[in-house]
Amino acid sequence: MEPKLRELLSQRKKARITNPARIRAAVLVPLFRKDGQYYLLFIKRTNRVRVHKGQISFPGGAYEERDGSLLNAALRESAEEIGLAADDIQILGELDDQESITTNYVITPFLGLIPHPYHFRLDRHEVQELLEVPIAALLDKDNQHTEILPGNRVACSYHYGGEVIWGATARILQRLLNMLGETL
Repeated sequence: MEPKLRELLSQRKKARITNPARIRAAVLVPLFRKDGQYYLLFIKRTNRVRVHKGQISFPGGAYEERDGSLLNAALRESAEEIGLAADDIQILGELDDQESITTNYVITPFLGLIPHPYHFRLDRHEVQELLEVPIAALLDKDNQHTEILPGNRVACSYHYGGEVIWGATARILQRLLNMLGETL
């Protein structure tokens, strides 16, 4: 699946959002194989962080000038938040930008293959726990929910293990799952 994903991501036109009023951010979408199937790794944020308290997300954060690129921001934040070394990640490609609705971010996601098992070191100020979610569970329609919000906006969410993945993370996930459907 990795070669197909890499090829698919390299050949498609990425949806970019250029809005100078928004803060640039980047996340890593960690993909790994476990027991013969693919999983995605999410983090559950603590209630001590400034924004996105208690939410399920991918590791990542705001771009800083010292990063030099959005990919470097995603790698730096992944190292800081969960102790995932950049050298241990195979970047498969870049996904479409997403705007956060509740905060002022434009998020650039990078899909990366990571080793499993891995000895993660969590920053306990930022990360409460890690969630390993099988892609098969995310593709299961029973775990997908859609609702209509004011202004006729459609919001998707994913439910797994008593947790709810929603917002920009769910929108990133939805686009990824649509692409994965083409490779499975």
